[in-house]
Amino acid sequence: MQRIPLISQEQQQRIALRNQPDTTRLWQILDAVKDPEIPALSIWDLGVLQDIEVSNDGVLVIITPTYSGCPAMDTIADDIRAALAAAAISPVRVRTRLAPAWTTDWLSAKGREQLRSYGIAPPEQSGADELTPDSGISCPHCGSVQTRRISEFGSTACKALFRCNDCSEPFDYFKKI
Repeated sequence: MQRIPLISQEQQQRIALRNQPDTTRLWQILDAVKDPEIPALSIWDLGVLQDIEVSNDGVLVIITPTYSGCPAMDTIADDIRAALAAAAISPVRVRTRLAPAWTTDWLSAKGREQLRSYGIAPPEQSGADELTPDSGISCPHCGSVQTRRISEFGSTACKALFRCNDCSEPFDYFKKI
């Protein structure tokens, strides 16, 4: 009998890192750090927060941008330092890791729901790799798939702008990467 994983191997590895007893408190502190562009979403649930290493030299936090050149990364690094400093944890270094490149597969299930609740359609998990004007992306407001792409780019480069044909609301779609 073949087992079908419910989450990707990368997600399993991220969760295993999070469950290390010597870093549990640090993960909990950093759960409060939100993405500055989507404040309903933690950097963990977005998949940007990759690893925490503790050594005699202090704490090293490793983050991966959603795309190269993401302008939010400096703010995220500052917010990480501030959150850990507020908990009297120092010294702290934040390193940006570009490889492997971030993927929407790293979004947690909770993160996908948080996006939807915030009014952003989460990336489709099956078959919507190439967006066409009538891709049938689910509207985060009413759930209809009668939607149409208005623009390849939404409020940020990682999103496209759609409009629902049923409820007439515009919404961002977080592109599948």
